[in-house]
Amino acid sequence: MIVLETPRLRLRPLTVDDVDLWIALHADERVNRFVGEYTRQAALDRLVWVEKQWSTRGHNLFAIEDRASGEFLGRGGLHYWEQFDEVEAGWTLRAEAWGHGYATEAVARLIRFAFEELGAQRLTAGWFADNPASGRVLEKLGCEPDGEEERASLSRGCKVICHKVVLTRAAFERRSELK
Repeated sequence: MIVLETPRLRLRPLTVDDVDLWIALHADERVNRFVGEYTRQAALDRLVWVEKQWSTRGHNLFAIEDRASGEFLGRGGLHYWEQFDEVEAGWTLRAEAWGHGYATEAVARLIRFAFEELGAQRLTAGWFADNPASGRVLEKLGCEPDGEEERASLSRGCKVICHKVVLTRAAFERRSELK
């Protein structure tokens, strides 16, 4: 099992055993306005898919935990989009974990994992226009703007503006703070 660590965080693969944590994370209205809610069956289906991606691709979503306490703080990972042949970084944290630098710390470790261990050449990410905090995380980590587009937001039932960003291997290698 792949486990990634940072000074404060432990990232371990999500499994179907995490279904209650997944449901609780997505039940909070402050969180689900960005990512939507899940029924138990939908959460189980998604986690079965996550496990399959781990077994076939060697990466997908991690549980993000506090290293000292083991407390579940959220999820984050790398998603391969076959139709675009690209890997996208993403995360969702419990609202209580916002504003403590956990997203920056976790995503920086995911970026290192993608480039150093998976051999990625390019990573993408995106953030909805009404979630500028995620945009600041990606900017801090060296991601460059790559346009914007309207994307369907299942949690809102409409399309919203998504700012796309990219980080190349060359840009990663120039940023010593990510290594």
